[in-house]
Amino acid sequence: MKKIAIFAKVHDPRCLGVAEELIEWLAARGITAQVEKHLSRRLRRTTLAESAESSDISQDADLVVVLGGDGTLIAAARLVGERDVPILAVNLGSLGFLTEITLGELYPSVERCLAGDFEVSERMMLMASVERDGEVVELHRVLNDVVINKGALARIIDMETSVNGRYLTTFKADGLILSTPTGSTGYSLSANGPILHPELECISLTPICPHTLTNRPLVMAADAHIAIKLKYAPDESVFLTLDGQVGMKLFSGDTVQITKAAQVTRLIQSRSKDYFEVLRTKLKWGER
Repeated sequence: MKKIAIFAKVHDPRCLGVAEELIEWLAARGITAQVEKHLSRRLRRTTLAESAESSDISQDADLVVVLGGDGTLIAAARLVGERDVPILAVNLGSLGFLTEITLGELYPSVERCLAGDFEVSERMMLMASVERDGEVVELHRVLNDVVINKGALARIIDMETSVNGRYLTTFKADGLILSTPTGSTGYSLSANGPILHPELECISLTPICPHTLTNRPLVMAADAHIAIKLKYAPDESVFLTLDGQVGMKLFSGDTVQITKAAQVTRLIQSRSKDYFEVLRTKLKWGER
């Protein structure tokens, strides 16, 4: 490995300090560190690192190191895009459901990566598009979830949903969550969606506060093509949120289409814990 891209939570002094130490550690071993420009501006020593635009970072990196919480990882996964590059996610946040590498494991884990001695967990991603008047106006790749949600004062939304061209139902609800297995322990879980093992390939569909109480969460095959046509009064406010980080206003008549992305996110696994341990710990199972 000759170049390693570093993403860090730029507003967290602890993350900045760890990033600076990692850059120096890599430079001492003849490895170029690449950082995004916003991060570069906040570092005290920038001469040892290569600065790049967020859209260009990781384009020629052999490894991506993420310093922060799950939100930082999710943002980095979208930026990595089509590159088949492994991500080492170090938990410096509060929850750390996805960033399972601890700070104490950082340097031993990087050393193993440099030696090619690591295992990855491949996580399915989704492609979400918004079609308006016969044209695609938005197209995004997400790791966690796609959420259709009403505004604070909006009434119930009618969401005419079809799967592979066949009518499923018209959900009358506050919204709809379409989640990957990785995202199943996020917003979907809080709306009573199922917990799915992150290496499964499927799409969960969870209505938010449905008017019809028999509308329950559904799990679809990964190759399902899900289309949701929105129907509501012109003065209502409805939004599309992607991974809880990117959003846009929707209009009545828009169609949101969800398919499996061609790309996956490759997360380097911790050797000190497994997924079930993370699940028990973060959800506090067995505690009173």
